[in-house]
Parts: sequence; structure tokens; C-alpha cells
Amino acid sequence: MMAGTLAVAGLMLAPITTASAQDFGNGAILDDTEIGNTLRAYARPILEAGGIPPESISIHMIVDDSLNAFVTPGNRMFFHTGLLLKTKTSSEVLGVMAHEIGHIAGGHAVTTNDGMAKASSISMLALLLGVAAGVASGNPDAGIAVLMGGQQVALGQMLSFSRSVESSADQFALRALEETGQSAKGLYNFFGLLAGQEMLISASQDPYMRTHPLTRDRMATIRAAIERSSFSDVPPKPEFEREHRRMVAKLFAFLKPQVTTLQRYPESDTSIEARYARTIAYYRRGQFDKSLPIIDSLLEDEPEDPYFWQIKGDMLLSKSDIDDAVVAYRKALEYLPDAPEILIAMAHAMTQRPSAAYAEEAQVALRRALAIDRENPGAWDMLARSYAYDDNLGMSAYAAAERAILLGQFQEVRRYTMEAEKYIEHDTPTWHRLQDIKIAAENYQEDMKRR
Repeated sequence: MMAGTLAVAGLMLAPITTASAQDFGNGAILDDTEIGNTLRAYARPILEAGGIPPESISIHMIVDDSLNAFVTPGNRMFFHTGLLLKTKTSSEVLGVMAHEIGHIAGGHAVTTNDGMAKASSISMLALLLGVAAGVASGNPDAGIAVLMGGQQVALGQMLSFSRSVESSADQFALRALEETGQSAKGLYNFFGLLAGQEMLISASQDPYMRTHPLTRDRMATIRAAIERSSFSDVPPKPEFEREHRRMVAKLFAFLKPQVTTLQRYPESDTSIEARYARTIAYYRRGQFDKSLPIIDSLLEDEPEDPYFWQIKGDMLLSKSDIDDAVVAYRKALEYLPDAPEILIAMAHAMTQRPSAAYAEEAQVALRRALAIDRENPGAWDMLARSYAYDDNLGMSAYAAAERAILLGQFQEVRRYTMEAEKYIEHDTPTWHRLQDIKIAAENYQEDMKRR
């Protein structure tokens, strides 16, 4: 989740209150509304060409400078930030994406028995559960821990596909790009970036080379397809290129030092993406006297851009201008009403003030966000607080119980469900949900005792 502010594994980072920059640790799982929407827009025609429902795929990013992308069971697609930052055009991202979707279409992520045999089944299960936990539970430590160290080796072994599997994914990518009227040159160019990697020793290779064997034959096959295609010289869609430039600028500004960002996007560059990068670079260092004028200039040019309104809200909240931040978030939601991250950001601002002033509006926003993604403990925590500010103790305890079950805090589950039951009317949907939560916690604890 990252729209205005990058978030780690589904949890919003605290607003910046000092001049120090945010740090995103290597291996952290990132999600961002804007970049997620960009990548989903790229993927949709490819998925539809393959007969795969777009809503069945989730796309995430991992903070890592290396070139890598992979899919896991559950139709989860992961891109290393290094890969996205090194692409020069949207067509390169599309090419890699089409190849990875080929693995999904072929069921390769769940049929890698040879790879599973090479890796410890216990460590692989821990890895996949950790990835899922980092994405779904909102606990960044879960995702980060399993993606670091020795588990990375196990992941590489499991996802080390055979050349026949790679060829199958290539063929899917070429067919899908052809069917959607897009050039395969992006895929070829990306493989060109990796061409010299085959000669490196394994430890020096990018992970993509170890999990996706590249051969001259594969390159030749793609080149031949390009020569046959009537779409080879079709340029990338202008809107995809605009979104790509913004995606790269945003990632770069959030992940790289300020001085590096300002060198790459100097004051002389007045493009949308350069100003976007600079406003983020200044914002990360708490230099609001520089960041706010730039975001205001961007909003003058693009007054209906929800992501510019959101990041302005983030800036204002970071400098404790709560009411103005709420106004900015409301504007963002006018143009993107069903974005969970923006709904949660606005509720976060509203719950910073321990009063009933914003309580009802925060509850509405959080319920909308949780209807889309129930597995966000931070959102449940804010909902518990907003109900408490409104003196609704039963619903506050219920929301706290939902948060506790997501975080595996089973003693807390028991305490909050017992408290909620004092106030929640019996035989209502909320009362039945409380019973489900309580039983789930008890079953888990009993299972742990047996083990």
C-alpha cells in the first residue's frame, strides 16, 4: 500500500514527524494504490487474453534492488522494486508481466515438485506462509523475516523452473501480446538486460537468472516472433508510458536518498514525474516548506488527481494539520472512492484527535475499507478507537477482537470478545461473528497444545 505514503505489508507507516527519511528494509513487502492500479491496468488485457479473471490475481512489490519477478501459489505476483526501477518503458514491464502470467496460466507455481523436493518442505511452507502473512495480515515482520537470509535460497530452488516451463511461459507471453496488439520488443529488451548474466557465477547473478534460465534459443524465439508480428513497431500506449514514468519517479523518490533523487530529477525538469519525485523527496525529510508548494503546483495542473490529493493529505497530517489533511483526503476520495488505502489514511487522520468530532465519518470510511480488505489489523485498530471516541464500547471491543485474531494475540481475543458480549445484542450478525472469532482462537490454542 503506498499511494501517498509507502506502506510495508499492508500497515500504514506512521506520519513523518522528524527530518529523518523513512527506511524501507530490504525484503519488505510494499503495496501502493497508485502503482498497484498501474500494474493491474498493464495486466488486465494480458489476463483476459489468457482467460484468467483479473480479480483472481494480486500484485505486490518487494524492496530489493535486484532484477526479479515471480509468482507463488494463490496467484500472487511479486516484482522486485529493482526490476521496476530499471525498466525504461512500460512495454518492458508488460513483457515480464506477460511471462509471469504465463506461469500462472500454466499452473507452474503449484506444479514445481522437483523444486519442492530440492528445498526443505518445512522451510518452503514457512516461506510461502510468511509471504502470505506479510501481505494479508499486515504484520511486516512476518513478510520481511521469511524473505531474508537462507529462505531466499529455498525460494529460488522452488521457483527454478525448467527450460521447457520457461519456454511455455514465453509462448504464452508472445501469444497474449499478439492478441492484445502489443509489441514483444519490451520482453526482448528486458532479456537483453540479462544477457550478460549467464556468464556470471551464481552468487553474482540477479535472482531472475537463477529462477528463470535464459538461453540464446529463447532469445532467438522471441526475436523471430517479433519479426513475424504485425505489431512489433506499435509503440507503448501513451497512458501506460505516463503511468510508468510516474511509477518509477515515485518508487525512486521513496526508496533512494534525497540527494540522489534531486540529481536524477533536478529543478530544471518541470515534467509531472520530476516534480512528483521532488515533492516526495522533500516530504521524506520533513521539508514541508518545499514539498507543499510543489504538490500544490501539481494540483493546479491535475486538480482531479486522487494520488496528488492523497500525498498532500499525508504531508499535512505529518505536520499535524489534521483538519486540512482530512479535507485533502476527502478530495482524493471524490475521484477514487473505493481505495482502501485512502479511506484508511483519512480515518488515521480522524482518529489522531481523541474526540467524537470525526468518529462517525471515520467508522464509515473504515467499514468501507474493511469490506474490501478485512485482513488489515491497523484498520481494525482505528475502528476500535473511533468507536471508543463515540462511547460505543461493545463495537470498540469487537473491532479490537478482530485486530487481535489477525495478529495471533489469542489471550487478547478472549478478553475483547468477553467485553464485547456485554454490549452486543445476541443473535445479531456481529454477535455471531464474535462467536466465530472466539472459537477460532480456542481451536488454535488447543491445536498448539497438542503439538
